[in-house]
Amino acid sequence: MFDITATRFAMRTLTAAAALALAAGAAHAQKGETVKLAYIDALSGLMGPVGQNQVKTFQFLGEKFNKSNPAGVKFEVVPFDNKLSPAETLNLLKAAADQGIRYVMQGNGSSVALALTDAVQKHNDRNPGKEIVYLNYSAVDPDLTNSKCSYWHFRFDADTSMKMEAMSSFIKDQPDVKKVFLLNQNYAHGHQVAKYAKETLGRKRPDIQFVGEDLHPLAQVRDFAPYVAKIKASGADTVITGNWGSDLALLVKAANEAGYNGKFFTYYTGVTGTPTALGTGGAGRVFQVAYSHYNMGGETQKLAEEYNKRFNDDMYTNSIQHIYTMLSQAMANAKSTDPVKVAKALEGLTVKSFNGEVTMRKADHQLQQPLFISVWQKADAKFPYSPEKTGMTLAPVKQFETYVSSTPTSCQMKRPG
Repeated sequence: MFDITATRFAMRTLTAAAALALAAGAAHAQKGETVKLAYIDALSGLMGPVGQNQVKTFQFLGEKFNKSNPAGVKFEVVPFDNKLSPAETLNLLKAAADQGIRYVMQGNGSSVALALTDAVQKHNDRNPGKEIVYLNYSAVDPDLTNSKCSYWHFRFDADTSMKMEAMSSFIKDQPDVKKVFLLNQNYAHGHQVAKYAKETLGRKRPDIQFVGEDLHPLAQVRDFAPYVAKIKASGADTVITGNWGSDLALLVKAANEAGYNGKFFTYYTGVTGTPTALGTGGAGRVFQVAYSHYNMGGETQKLAEEYNKRFNDDMYTNSIQHIYTMLSQAMANAKSTDPVKVAKALEGLTVKSFNGEVTMRKADHQLQQPLFISVWQKADAKFPYSPEKTGMTLAPVKQFETYVSSTPTSCQMKRPG
């Protein structure tokens, strides 16, 4: 017998289920949705100026991508000051999670990055349905995509080993580099710079002598004169350093004041304070290895000039462009802003970015990208961008295609499910 009451009940149940399904879909509706991004890095202290610059860059580029991105989402940057402390970072991660923020961004300090990777992994293991993705824009310790790799961590910078492959490939063709001093910050990244410099140059230029090696506390040294005295006493014609922020600016300043005329091979010459410290003193002697430089041309050059006019500052952390480009494309591909689906869509993703075609390697979540060697010189018609109004610039002297700097990974990725 036909039971109309039962049929009506079933239809109501189906309608309710459909409504719930629609609501669940709307929770991860992609177009028009606001995606909050927690920025967790130092906004105070000696390294504060670097963080302040990068927050402005995230917000500035966020405005641009909000006007147009493949997913049609809106990005909102929420800054947190971790004071360069791993312990403070873990407190801030919890605060961000409590606010419902599902994407966190950090880059300054690999010691912080290692702690953050571990904490995000633990959070996600304990909180299914509330997963967080960690977008690393400049912490470059290779362990982050090797022994300490995590499914939830994606690195948009090139790691220390990749940059040293490019740097050493350039140095091997510089016959005047004969005696090298390694001076680095005493934490994960600094140790790795020294390690890979010895490994790669030992392989490519076994005749080069390492005449000195020293480590100093991160973001604590105000006078580098004693370190420069050691460099001079060693007879080094070249210094290799992974220093950044005040630690590079003050080192360069001390070297200029002491009349040291050797070469510097660096990772972070373009970062706040260092151009001013260099002035004209390092012309032709200071080199940087990076995924970009000040004179990239095209749309990136226009953005850098607009940023400079608006903030009277320089936009140098272009990996932030990688993040917005790839994150919005992954959201479009996943048709969702759910971190679980977006993480899966980020794996193996290839996009055209400001420095060429880049790929998020699935095996370890390390972005594969071209690298550049640039040299500090007077700005001219060909390379006109002058950071910190120094009249100088970083001019490209060599580009290395992705395959040159790509390094193997030992990552044993544990994927969810």
